Amino acid sequence: MELTESHTLPVPQQRAWEALNDTAILKACIPGCESIEADGENAYAVALTAAVGPVKARFKGRMQLADIDAPRSYTIQFEGQGGAAGFGKGDARVTLEPAGEEATTLSYTATAQVGGKLAQIGSRLVDGAARKIATEFFKRFGEQLGAGAQDDDASADTEAPQDTTDTQAADGGEEPQKRKRSWTAWISKS
Repeated sequence: MELTESHTLPVPQQRAWEALNDTAILKACIPGCESIEADGENAYAVALTAAVGPVKARFKGRMQLADIDAPRSYTIQFEGQGGAAGFGKGDARVTLEPAGEEATTLSYTATAQVGGKLAQIGSRLVDGAARKIATEFFKRFGEQLGAGAQDDDASADTEAPQDTTDTQAADGGEEPQKRKRSWTAWISKS
């Protein structure tokens, strides 16, 4: 499987680089991620739960950063075991390029192999699940970076008016405004 995409991030290149190397931000952005812990120099132990078609499993693995050219690029090498569900391994080349003073283009090319039950369910389901996970990661990552940029130059009162709009809409008032919400806000309201 090969996956290539580009995304524009709402922060300067250095801030995007720092976020890509912040385990707390990555844990919050990777769907199903339970933990990311340092495991040597530029290496991390990762645990996450993922569903690919009818196969849902908890994966434990390792992620190693190589070919580091801060703050421009690196290669992520990963491998993980999901017990009876099988395994996954591969790498991703990630590059950051300035897109103006306050934006950065993140591009990546990832290749992966799967085995076990994951390989038996078919490449279309595996590819679809990988694209869905990547899409959700970048949605969350953009929200994290956007929230960080807002925190730097806006007050913490921005959430209250948005909640009022939702309440008015629920009471039959005016239409709610479309807005981006962080996954933590969604979870805490569930």
